[in-house]
Amino acid sequence: MFHASRVHCAQGPTRKIAVFNSKTYDRAYLSSRDNYELTHLKQDLTPEQAQVLGKGFEGVCVFVNDDVGRKTIGHLKEHGVRFICARSAGYNNIDLQRARKEGIKVFHVPRYSPAAISEFAVGMALTLNRNIHKAYNRVRDQNFSLDGLMGFNIKDKTIGVIGTGAIGAGFARIIKAFDCRVLAYDVHRNEDLRNIVEYVSLPELYSHSDLISLHAPLTKDTEHMINDEAIRQMKGRVMLINTSRGGLIDSHALIRGLKSQKIGSVALDVYENEADLFFKDHSGDTIHDDVFSRLSSFPNVLITGHQAFLTKEAMQGIAETTFSNFDDFYAGRNTNELTKHLD
Repeated sequence: MFHASRVHCAQGPTRKIAVFNSKTYDRAYLSSRDNYELTHLKQDLTPEQAQVLGKGFEGVCVFVNDDVGRKTIGHLKEHGVRFICARSAGYNNIDLQRARKEGIKVFHVPRYSPAAISEFAVGMALTLNRNIHKAYNRVRDQNFSLDGLMGFNIKDKTIGVIGTGAIGAGFARIIKAFDCRVLAYDVHRNEDLRNIVEYVSLPELYSHSDLISLHAPLTKDTEHMINDEAIRQMKGRVMLINTSRGGLIDSHALIRGLKSQKIGSVALDVYENEADLFFKDHSGDTIHDDVFSRLSSFPNVLITGHQAFLTKEAMQGIAETTFSNFDDFYAGRNTNELTKHLD
């Protein structure tokens, strides 16, 4: 079924843009701006939807789980789409080479509110460690027993941070305030963290960390970086937090690590096969993803639905940069263009 709403401000030439995978919070922040007519579509962008719904738009605005691969881009090109704007920093779901070949420019939001995600990651660690989510549910049932709610002090523990860009750096700064040792790994060292973290090799980080938080982008090099071999090197009963990209973790290896108790607990705001699950209400449905169902069955696994970014400040930042990207396309600027770096 076609679901759409239009946001329009009629001054000057009207530029028509389709906003795919649009939620109520997207419509609240991506509202009227001069010269842009936005059509908000609830549907994910897929090759099939691009073929049907891509007509009549100069640009499309997409999110992290939209399928902007070769076939989708081909259909968008056929309909005259000239640019793609991602409402995210990550763009692993977009075939940049194909877009460049078809003459379609691609933009993203490289930075919107790193604090939103780094704060959420710390919140997940605290919730998982001190079993706050379980205590909340118990008290609602008038169960005030403390059995099974034991946690540990973060003070004096060793925390591993993989990826020290803006989000990872924010996490490192917050967690350092708990008076703990912070180890870090990144191919590019962040000099602003020189008094906060110790940069080490991945094997050293794995073997010494009591808690590991992932903040790396998803690339060919980082896909399934948390696999059987990585887990084998980790300290026993390690806590693992992932608020970055689901594909960083091999879910089958993660299950094996949990079953063997090599991994003590896990908090996930992302999942490698989340596209058919997250951002939708499946409360009345049967989940057919057996891997996800197995993960969610562990009592020491905390899963949220890719909400780490969802703060007022982040949504405002995403909206402002997205509209700036629209403006830049029509003005011939390439500030946040991803396709400009391709040969």
